[in-house]
Amino acid sequence: MLNTLNHQMETEEMEECQERHHHQLAYLKNKMPTQQEMETVAELFKVFGDPTRLKLLAALLGQEMCVCDLSDLLGISQSAVSHQLRLLRASRLVKNRREGKSVFYSLDDDHVATILAQGMEHVRHQ
Repeated sequence: MLNTLNHQMETEEMEECQERHHHQLAYLKNKMPTQQEMETVAELFKVFGDPTRLKLLAALLGQEMCVCDLSDLLGISQSAVSHQLRLLRASRLVKNRREGKSVFYSLDDDHVATILAQGMEHVRHQ
């Protein structure tokens, strides 16, 4: 029965697209991101794929913070915070600033805040 259903769906899909829309395809092929760009974006989204890293980014939305304050806020060890911040820095999602012995972290740019806000808006949308 499952094979019959799959065959029926495949037949319907083939019937729906007998005509190729070459003018649209040519236009779209020129607009598509490169393979390298797609791989880089996929890696970026992998970094966003961790709840702890998302919490760190959310904490940094309003202001810069040091590792010890981030650790206290999120209730995780300073070494865990530092590890996640290293990954976020490597992906250019956060930057740091040294003041004496303290290191303060902030979002790298407004794009990071926008990505995070868009993700939250999508999740909260009903």
